[in-house]
Amino acid sequence: MSDLMTRPTRPEPGDDHDFVSPPPPPSPPYASQAQPNDRHWPRRLAGSAAILALIGGGGTAGGVFADHYLIGHPSAASTSSAVATTPISTATGTTDLAAIVKNVQPSIVTVTVDGDNQTSLGSGVVVRSDGLILTNNHVIDSQGTVSVRLSSGRTVPAKVVATDTTHDLALVQATGLTGLTPVTFGTNSSVAVGDTVLAFGAPLGLENTVTSGIVSALDRSVDTGSEKLTGLFQTDAAINEGNSGGALVDSSGHVIGINVAIATASEQSSGSIGVGFAIPADTVTSVLKTLLTSSAAPASS
Repeated sequence: MSDLMTRPTRPEPGDDHDFVSPPPPPSPPYASQAQPNDRHWPRRLAGSAAILALIGGGGTAGGVFADHYLIGHPSAASTSSAVATTPISTATGTTDLAAIVKNVQPSIVTVTVDGDNQTSLGSGVVVRSDGLILTNNHVIDSQGTVSVRLSSGRTVPAKVVATDTTHDLALVQATGLTGLTPVTFGTNSSVAVGDTVLAFGAPLGLENTVTSGIVSALDRSVDTGSEKLTGLFQTDAAINEGNSGGALVDSSGHVIGINVAIATASEQSSGSIGVGFAIPADTVTSVLKTLLTSSAAPASS
């Protein structure tokens, strides 16, 4: 239940302008055919005033769009207290965003799944110093060999150790790593509409990308067709295909959400229009605790 986007086209020799080609229009029933060895960012669509897309991840060649719907627009915040964490004070507008990026960037990775005819790509966050990575389930749900690329450029093999399809989260264990810096999660109660946020990830395969914006709404719900994601944070920070599984970070440097979906103008247009969604921190930390308990990932020594 995903469609495929081709990797950004490389400029021709002698062309002085960087550019990214738009994805080809899908053919009925909205199926985009994969080309061998291409990189893809599958997305699931939602029918409404805008199109909702899960931004990045796995899928098979020739996957199709699935219709989903944005449901409800309540303004109340989700304040689940499943995990006890320290509330975060609201930062002032003088916060040095560059300093936050410097501290958080080493904890953001790119997750790829190499299949026979394609490579799927998304993002992830370090949750343990030995290379345990949290990402979206739709990033790793295609068949293939998983690898993790650190912000430093080093790439290591990895394997999926636990998944939660209901909340679209998964754990990936990278091998041969030590001394990584795990992210620090915030809490839902610390988040308010208007707060400054940074989105980390690899949109369109452009690794180590950071965009800024605000929290534009709380408690959004998205029906993906197979499950309903609820309590999502909405943001106008630019996120695109490849950002899935990356971090939405507040001005204290804490992860308040995991980027999961965007709204686009149409099925043919896949770029950010300033309406993105992230799984909130309380949900993430609760699911993470369950995945750690049930996974085959060994405890860090």
